[in-house]
Amino acid sequence: MHIHILGICGTFMGGIAAIARQAGHRVTGCDANVYPPMSTQLEAQGIDLIEGFSSDQLLQFQTMPDLFVIGNVVSRGNPLMEAILNQGLPYTSGPQWLGEQVLFGRHVLAVAGTHGKTTTSAMLAWILEFNGYKPGYLIGGVPLNFTVSARLGEGQYFVIEADEYDTAFFDKRSKFVHYRPRTALLNNLEFDHADIFADLLAIETQFHHLVRTVPSDGLLVVNGEEPALERVIERGAWTPVERFGQAEKNEWSLISEAGDGFAVMRGGKALATVTWAADSGVMGRHNQLNALAAIASANHIGITPADAARALAEFKNVKRRLETIGIENQVTVYDDFAHHPTAITTTVDGLRRRVGQARILAVLEPRSNTMKLGVMKAQLPASLNAADKIFAYGADAGKESLGWDLNAVLSPLNISELNRARAYDNIDALAQAIAQEARPGDHVLVMSNGGFGGIHQKILTAIKKIALDKDQKPESGLIR
Repeated sequence: MHIHILGICGTFMGGIAAIARQAGHRVTGCDANVYPPMSTQLEAQGIDLIEGFSSDQLLQFQTMPDLFVIGNVVSRGNPLMEAILNQGLPYTSGPQWLGEQVLFGRHVLAVAGTHGKTTTSAMLAWILEFNGYKPGYLIGGVPLNFTVSARLGEGQYFVIEADEYDTAFFDKRSKFVHYRPRTALLNNLEFDHADIFADLLAIETQFHHLVRTVPSDGLLVVNGEEPALERVIERGAWTPVERFGQAEKNEWSLISEAGDGFAVMRGGKALATVTWAADSGVMGRHNQLNALAAIASANHIGITPADAARALAEFKNVKRRLETIGIENQVTVYDDFAHHPTAITTTVDGLRRRVGQARILAVLEPRSNTMKLGVMKAQLPASLNAADKIFAYGADAGKESLGWDLNAVLSPLNISELNRARAYDNIDALAQAIAQEARPGDHVLVMSNGGFGGIHQKILTAIKKIALDKDQKPESGLIR
């Protein structure tokens, strides 16, 4: 079958393309922005790409594709989509194609939640891989234990990051209702995606729809310390529920060990101990809970907590999750995907646990749709409070760029210390200011869900130049 994918360069649709190719289909695709690394990854798999969404591309096919798979980046008015509709050509959404053609008949382990989906999915997929299950998986990031973010797999098990974002312009249900999981992990739940959800209740309804699809002989692994998830379960659950969390009241709990390791507890009994690899970059209580949830989910298919813990001892994390980018003049620069206040809090706190009293310079670009709308702006100061200095970028650090004043929102952080938090409207000026502030032993934590204009290398370059200008001998160790 020839499948043509609209919006192919997104992480999710690119994953679908890779899986379809592995399943033996001819795959082509198009997107508005076709550039590395996604374009080179897809082309290396024999997938031909077309730049843009012009309807003229239909004329390029000697034989019309059998099916058009539509990503949720595509909306009405898109020239190619309008041509597909006008000509009555067959189309479906990415999640529906995946559910019907790949997941049907398999044991799906779905990881849902506002935060930690990518990391927890990567942990769970690695636990299965380490224990010989050869799972299929689709993860919204690049898990460092694997070479690709998605694969068809060989066994009956498939791990999927189950996103609550909408499916397509013609299907406004959350993506995860198409996956029909037998093991559903509900990691956490709070308000996000303000561009498509009116309030938290609307998201809870989608999670309730997911719960309704899990069979009675399946399992719901639920964070027992999330009120929103309790409300979801109270609306109806026809499947056994196992709760996890820090408190012993949960069936699965944990006791922190030295560093970021922890003991896995079930019913008050210690079953295993997780010790992260020294170079894994995995840190923070949130990752302990992510791992605990993955262990509980793997237990459902017969992988013991002890075997899961052995796998996690070799877990290498996911790209853009507190990933060390480089070191110049003893200043370490990290990259992290955090873009929601709760994720920012846990990321900063996780780094604080690792570096102790060393200074943290937090660098934030609030560019997600929710942040641009200003829905979470009041929570930003508290989320950044554990950092020593805060630098933010708003494209135009005033009201016109975000619809709200970034400097004004950050002003509570300046009450005790003048200029502790500053906003900039120019990336080069921002990088220079960070480099001027940084001193040996500091940790620069860059947080954005986009490329952030290559600021990581700009910071490293500026730090090196300043050190050289001061006639210092910089200690450098570029990671990539």
